[in-house]
Amino acid sequence: MSTLKVGLRCDAGPQRGVGHLVRCLALAEEFLSRGADVTVFGTIERLDWATAELAARGIPLLPGPDSAAELVEAARRHQLDVLVLDSYDLDPTGAGALRAAGVYTLAIIDGDSRGQAADLYLDQNFGAELAGPGSGLGARLPGRLLAGSGYALLRDTVISARPPVVPPATAVSRPRVLAFFGGTDAVGAAPVLTRVLVATGHPMDLTVIVGRPEIEAEVEDVAPGRGQIIRPVPPTTSLPALITGADLVVSAAGTSTWELCCLGAPSALVCVVDNQRESYTRVVRHGLAAGLGELPELTAGGVAGRAARATAARTLHGLLSSPQRRAALAARAWSTVDGQGRARVVDAVFDAVRTAAVTG
Repeated sequence: MSTLKVGLRCDAGPQRGVGHLVRCLALAEEFLSRGADVTVFGTIERLDWATAELAARGIPLLPGPDSAAELVEAARRHQLDVLVLDSYDLDPTGAGALRAAGVYTLAIIDGDSRGQAADLYLDQNFGAELAGPGSGLGARLPGRLLAGSGYALLRDTVISARPPVVPPATAVSRPRVLAFFGGTDAVGAAPVLTRVLVATGHPMDLTVIVGRPEIEAEVEDVAPGRGQIIRPVPPTTSLPALITGADLVVSAAGTSTWELCCLGAPSALVCVVDNQRESYTRVVRHGLAAGLGELPELTAGGVAGRAARATAARTLHGLLSSPQRRAALAARAWSTVDGQGRARVVDAVFDAVRTAAVTG
């Protein structure tokens, strides 16, 4: 079989966030490790660290085609064998057009296929396999569905940082807390959760990843309480080391959830956008992370907002004061995501392409 040529279509930016790019980057690393040629198609806005991640791996970044015709033209021009689509904004007819043009198409989805007619679908969210073949989503898709956190897409830096055993319970008087909300914190969660953490009254050494200057300014305005230190830092490629070094991580319930699970991090999650709600609910219900509620509730005014923030602060205080609670979350999370998800996805792609080559 000749060298496989793979394209990945995704975008990233201050408003879009970086989740789509991060999981495509994980797939790109796996394809590269198998000897494939990889190109990313899309727009990366005002994220120097993200473009540097691609450049460090020798992955070209080309403008992203949007319409079905443009996707097919790009695939033909670059002689792609496989095109991965990871976007909520692309024309959903693009997948079917690519298939008709003989390009093997993988659509990465989060519950909703958006009517895309792909060869292969990936929904890496915990519990997504419950909608597998024979019921729900899987029964309605024309192609094969890979579903569940067993297919979570994780980057090299995360996989290599995975501890060989579940981190033990450790009693500390001033826990190290890490708070981050995606590569850009598009919805401005960091200042809100920083204030909630301070409201616990518990001593802590808090590191907050600030995705944008305006977020940094808001976080710096939060006055720490007694025994509390707040340290804003910009987005960093050392995030896995910060995660494994923390006693508690507070984050959004997006793609980083699977990184936290793989690393065995005791975590408290916030649902910051609607498309995270189902995954957030499942993860919290199964005890992989503590739930702090939805961001609109935490930012609301009046009695309801105060009550939501007080409830979240109580949950956080319970975690900060109990190494046993933190260890229980870490153990369930660590055992759920083993870091081999991307290998399983790429195995499925290679198997399908080989089969098509033989039967074709």
